[in-house]
Amino acid sequence: MNPETKPAVFGSRIRCVRSFQELVSTPFVDGVNAICWGRNLSGDFWEVAEALDVGEGISPLDEIVLQNLCVSPAGREAIDIMLSDLELLRSHGLAPELDCVTGSVPVVQDGPVRTDVGSFHADSATVEADTWLCTYLGASSEGLQNEEALRRVDIPETRAQLLLEFGGEDGESFCEYLHENFYDLHYVPMPDAAIYSFGVGNLWRIAVEYPGCPVPPCIHRAPMTLPGDSRRLLLIS
Repeated sequence: MNPETKPAVFGSRIRCVRSFQELVSTPFVDGVNAICWGRNLSGDFWEVAEALDVGEGISPLDEIVLQNLCVSPAGREAIDIMLSDLELLRSHGLAPELDCVTGSVPVVQDGPVRTDVGSFHADSATVEADTWLCTYLGASSEGLQNEEALRRVDIPETRAQLLLEFGGEDGESFCEYLHENFYDLHYVPMPDAAIYSFGVGNLWRIAVEYPGCPVPPCIHRAPMTLPGDSRRLLLIS
């Protein structure tokens, strides 16, 4: 049975809240590693995406450019929502950015382990931190319950290839090598895993792997968008 994406079926690791204040203040405890502020946003985000002069790939969006776009009132409403979200996160001491993604996310696999954002992965930091995500338009990010994930480095064939690349034995030095190259942060779904969608308009705060984190990190990935002029608008911090 192949894993399938579920639109809004959340497991025990996800908690839903009703406001930004709840999103900020709700702790990661009891195994919960993803908190979602569900929102139904108004405004024409597609009009905004069409008005942007961007190329293939990921393009950071300048606030002044957004403010000066020639769009309808519905497009202006969409822009105001995105800029308001930026201010909300900045007021919390964060440094968010808005991006437009055009076409497919490139696959990065220099060795046995795929390491691009389209691979299921956990974010990491050296100090306490969270990741914030919102998709305004297009395919949304996807999540995977920790119990339904397997680290790529724990797959025997992959581990054997990595050991060969490392040129040593499977011990402490090898584990350090995996960590230094971020190989140990990437996962694959188990055969019966149910991948869930972060949805469009929802603002998420997800747990990051750092020393002393009280819960496992949230495993997630960017969607593999279609080639061509398919566009996504998103916020990330």
